[in-house]
Amino acid sequence: MSLFPRATVLGYPRIGPNRETKKAVEAMWAGRATADETAAALAAVRAGTRARLSELGLEAQPADFSAYDQVWDISSSIGIVPARFELDGALELASYFTVARGEGSRPPLEMTKWFDSNYHYLVPEIGPETQIRLVDDRVVQLATEAPGLRPVVVGPVTLALLAKAADGAPEDFSPLSRLDDIVAAYVELLARLAEAGVEWVQLDEPALTADWPVDVPALVSQAYGVLASRVERPKLLVAATYGELRENLAPLAETAIDGVALDLVRGGIPADVELLAGRTVVAGVVSGRNIWRNNLRASAALLDELRARLGEDTRLAVATSTSLQHVPHDVSRETSLPEDVRSWLAFADQKVGEILTLARGLEEGWDAVEQELALSDAVREARAAHPGVRAGEDPGAGASERVPYEERVDAQRDLGLGALPTTTIGSFPQTSEIRMARAAHRAGKLSDEQYDDAMRAEILHVVKLQEELGLDVLVHGEAERNDMVQYFAELLDGFLATEHGWVQSYGSRCTRPSILWGAVSRPAPMTVAWSSYAASLTEKPMKGMLTGPVTILAWSFVRDDQPLGVTARQVAWALREEVSDLEAAGIRIIQVDEPALRELLPLRADDQAEYIDWSVGSFRLSTSSAAPGTQIHTHLCYSEFNEIIDAIDGLDADVTSIEASRSRMEVLEPVRDRGYARGIGPGVYDIHSPRVPSVEEIEEQLRLAAAVIEPERLWVNPDCGLKTRAYEETIASLANMVEAARRVRG
Repeated sequence: MSLFPRATVLGYPRIGPNRETKKAVEAMWAGRATADETAAALAAVRAGTRARLSELGLEAQPADFSAYDQVWDISSSIGIVPARFELDGALELASYFTVARGEGSRPPLEMTKWFDSNYHYLVPEIGPETQIRLVDDRVVQLATEAPGLRPVVVGPVTLALLAKAADGAPEDFSPLSRLDDIVAAYVELLARLAEAGVEWVQLDEPALTADWPVDVPALVSQAYGVLASRVERPKLLVAATYGELRENLAPLAETAIDGVALDLVRGGIPADVELLAGRTVVAGVVSGRNIWRNNLRASAALLDELRARLGEDTRLAVATSTSLQHVPHDVSRETSLPEDVRSWLAFADQKVGEILTLARGLEEGWDAVEQELALSDAVREARAAHPGVRAGEDPGAGASERVPYEERVDAQRDLGLGALPTTTIGSFPQTSEIRMARAAHRAGKLSDEQYDDAMRAEILHVVKLQEELGLDVLVHGEAERNDMVQYFAELLDGFLATEHGWVQSYGSRCTRPSILWGAVSRPAPMTVAWSSYAASLTEKPMKGMLTGPVTILAWSFVRDDQPLGVTARQVAWALREEVSDLEAAGIRIIQVDEPALRELLPLRADDQAEYIDWSVGSFRLSTSSAAPGTQIHTHLCYSEFNEIIDAIDGLDADVTSIEASRSRMEVLEPVRDRGYARGIGPGVYDIHSPRVPSVEEIEEQLRLAAAVIEPERLWVNPDCGLKTRAYEETIASLANMVEAARRVRG
């Protein structure tokens, strides 16, 4: 077998430079393309990726493509499919999507955040009766589409730790009890790959860089003691991404695995890295998660230190810290960005160039790439000296305490909401007409006045629709917002938006994170005019809608040259000004969304206190100007509520809505155990699936919630915003939600 190459990436964006993957699968869902046509389109995306990486000079390429989600790919390949779908064996493409999205009365797999990233994965469901065995050769097919590809598969320990107990499993059942069966399926997969001539396979094990309430080192020994001992297998590269291996490095080193990929951006060089001497060590010195150019000279020094500690018998390679799925394709396409800012950036293609430069320096000596190192130094110096970067100041915590919640409840009684008030999370469907109007306005084909008229017409439609449906607290629908973060980024100083900077959020859903490059401030009110107009159309309470400081940071590419807490407080101060202006305009319910609060929580427990301190503090700062009679809402997505309930309590919001339907109201247990005393709205139906829940299904969810939460504190709402849904299913779902609330009130 050949040596591992000096340069590689652990993964590459799989959506295509123009979101070809998204367009292909959505065409199939809409009936505009057959399964064969969709498969051909997806194959073309993969071929394009291989051609592009070859053009950039990267010989060692990963085969890591997914049509929806990498966790679901391996789950479905080894038979981990929920029994409710009555599917067995290899899944056709249509069935693959059915489980991911749900169908009729069968809900889809739960979806949650992939470690501390903004990517969402589908949670495997494993029970005692799950027939775990290799059922298809998808991985082998992808790995053999071209010579020399390295298949990338979620590792068995991570898969088992991320899984949840299937419906109907005994209360004391743990998916970890099936680890031996999972490993047996991987043994067969590795044998198939070896038979097909695959030389290396990459097993992604980010779970090894996080804290878990179980003995993970024992799981590592259990799984890799078996896998690495097999004769019929490719060489194994275990990729420990998103953090530090710590206690899991030694048990890995005790097995016969062939290589380890280390995230040196997040973790640095492990204290016991010498245990890996004599193997292949892949040094993740180029970040797979941010878009700033690498400090090449610092990376060179890190590589030298690592080489000195590992010795000459170790095969040292240069790579990204994680897959590049978290960054856009190519910064050279961003022609509208200021040239100075663009010179500071590196998207996926530019990161490949950085890896090749560092690999060449490692092989030939750093003098061979001195020109590149000097350019890297100059770019960093120019960025640090830029007046927009240097002007930022930390506003401090400020006055961030509101009066106690009990006093606020009394002051808010005249809102007249009663028991089980119904509302939505904020956005309504973004129709093709809305998108066309926005595009025409951006292109200069619609004047400002014409665009405002179009948005006001949509707001009028949304307000009247909510009144007809019988909702209690209304929203204006956010027709004017292209994205819940980008909208604010375009109105705040210190941000820039991209044209083609798309990244995958989940499935076919893509977002364009803004670039937070400098000092943040608010030049003018951002939402007041739209909310005021909507409020003038109804006698019912109207919610003002803001995105919170933590989420704005989490869903942007944030500057890496100052502490996140400082940046968060700058954003919070700008939002605080907006809250004051909304209040002055008569808006008495204001929602400050923080769906990403859990997302940025560090993976290691001893790193979490500092994060919770500044994240909670920035939210409280953003809402601290609100009067007692103003009801502050927040919204959380895909949060393991029990892990951050103290932080949620610390936000001191009057009402918190949270995703709950896909997890079958699992949120209720920590709410009950914690004695959470404020208003809460556990989402009663999943907006990420096109299926319309029945009245009875929603009623059942509400009755579960009402058994734990007092009716005066229990809100009724969907899991999240309705932007991605069509109006037909939205109207039907909301009508059923309102009827279910009426029944439970009775």
